Amino acid sequence: MNISKPIASTRRADLPVLFALSATHLLNDMIQSLIPAIYPIIKTAYALDFGQIGLITLTFQITASLLQPLVGHYTDKNPMPYSMVVGMGCTLTGLIGLAYAGSYPLLLLAAACVGLGSSIFHPEATRMARNASGGQQGLAQGIFQVGGQSGGALGPLLAAFIIVPRGQTSVAWFSAAALLAMILMVWTARRYAALSKAAAAAPKPTKIATAAPATPAHTKGQIAFAITILVILLFSKNAYSQSFSSYYTFYLIGKFGVSVQASQLMLFLFLAAAAVGALAGGIIGDRVGRNRILWFSILGALPFSLLLPFADLFWTGVLTVVINLIMASSFAAILIYAMELMPGRIGLIGGLFYGLSFGLGGLAAAILGEVADWIGIEAVYRICAFLPAIGLLAWFLPKVEHRRG
Repeated sequence: MNISKPIASTRRADLPVLFALSATHLLNDMIQSLIPAIYPIIKTAYALDFGQIGLITLTFQITASLLQPLVGHYTDKNPMPYSMVVGMGCTLTGLIGLAYAGSYPLLLLAAACVGLGSSIFHPEATRMARNASGGQQGLAQGIFQVGGQSGGALGPLLAAFIIVPRGQTSVAWFSAAALLAMILMVWTARRYAALSKAAAAAPKPTKIATAAPATPAHTKGQIAFAITILVILLFSKNAYSQSFSSYYTFYLIGKFGVSVQASQLMLFLFLAAAAVGALAGGIIGDRVGRNRILWFSILGALPFSLLLPFADLFWTGVLTVVINLIMASSFAAILIYAMELMPGRIGLIGGLFYGLSFGLGGLAAAILGEVADWIGIEAVYRICAFLPAIGLLAWFLPKVEHRRG
């Protein structure tokens, strides 16, 4: 198997690059999170049902998911750091479209543009984070993830205080965030190019070059089976998370009679918990191993998800925070586990796990929207309570050697 070592494997983590990547991830995902955050507004304005709301989510997720693995596969052989800037340009176009769309089809087109930007951004940014890790892969992915999760959490908060009071056109104000992200992406790409050039010019130690392979030997069938399980694990988490991103505000409004702003604040708390969980899981995973983090995220979240449909408003808020905190802790572990199975295909792994698994989550959101139209949103959350149990498939994962930097 062709093993490609990160550029940063012989030095400490490049924190400026990691923080810049985290900031761009924050801005990228913050813009993306505005799509579900404006659902309560556009549902009324365009007289949409839950099925049409789910179709918007599906359009965004499929645009991102179908292209991400292809982009990752191509950039594994032809790294394109500046492609992130092009991707953010697509996101900016979609953002303007969301602000001024005059019809439902234009909303779908705008969501597709935002998804296209995501498909270009994530594979290359994942590779940069890996190469800047200095061997501390959990720390690097945790820092990178905390930006994305924080950005996703900011969407409902910004919607509550800016978009809800000022209307759909105020979405265009966030163009400034897209332009700032482009500036950071240009700086990061230049820094990455300099690191790549320095690594290429550095002498190659013979001892390291002839060392034993970094991962245990697995057949292609075993690797494909393990990657499939990992995608399913991430799908179960994303499907659960997407059910909240798309419909949690409607659930709170319908069951407890809260205001739109209050529902957006509670959605913010749910999503913000993922940022803390992602960072903590990445750091702890470097110390205790990926498998333990995986099992904690599965067995720890399931009891709380089963209790959630029967909780009152206060405990609904508490339980959702606890659930997402635990579930998010495993994302870095899943991603690094896959990277250790396929060490030379970082872009492809980033594309699969940010693209395919999130796309499947979008498909689940669309299906759940149709189900909600039939049986009600509360019944949907009683069904979703069992989604974390899919994580028990982790039992079948092969052992992968836990390597420190």
